Amino acid sequence: MKRAVYKKTEQESSDDIQEKEMTTEDVQYVVDEKGDRTAVIVPIEEYEELMEDLHDLAIIAERREEPNVSFDELRKKLIEGGEGVTET
Repeated sequence: MKRAVYKKTEQESSDDIQEKEMTTEDVQYVVDEKGDRTAVIVPIEEYEELMEDLHDLAIIAERREEPNVSFDELRKKLIEGGEGVTET
């Protein structure tokens, strides 16, 4: 199966331009012989940011059921010596 890599251009459709606003100009797509996108190539900096965001979202999902603590309550616990405050 042959694949080609192409880089987005400013002349692409408005749907593609809207998609471009969510990413950087440096996004490239790997396409098959039919022209269907099969993979994406992004700059390493953007990839690292995406992985950090994904990690943050995973932590949020894990802690969804934990009780909320107000800022004032947290501040009071920290001033009193940090008892009841857990590190992440």
